[in-house]
Amino acid sequence: MPQPTPVSDVAAVRRALIAAARAGEAVSYAGLLTDLGHRFTRPLMRALCKTLDVIDEAGAAAGEPELAVLVVRESDGLPGQGWWVSNRPVMMTYDGPWTGPEAMVFVRGQQQDVFDYWRAHDD
Repeated sequence: MPQPTPVSDVAAVRRALIAAARAGEAVSYAGLLTDLGHRFTRPLMRALCKTLDVIDEAGAAAGEPELAVLVVRESDGLPGQGWWVSNRPVMMTYDGPWTGPEAMVFVRGQQQDVFDYWRAHDD
């Protein structure tokens, strides 16, 4: 059985998210952890979120859209609270609720931007 990929492996997590973007799919926190060879736990999810922040900071510096918007809760298909309260530039454009239809419209628009970008760019 292969060893799990550490959730702190920025390159591996980035590759998984770019693959999801090119496929036009969001991925749940649990699904991404499973893809990395882990079972879902809250501590692993929190560690994964730190990795997502690193990925998005580097991506922003390179002019890329934020990949973390692709990682969502299974329950409602929306990113977790940490994404909403971050200092990400995209969050400066939204002042609505973190759940419900308005949040879903915003997130889907952000996800579509990510899908479009990565389908048009080779890594």
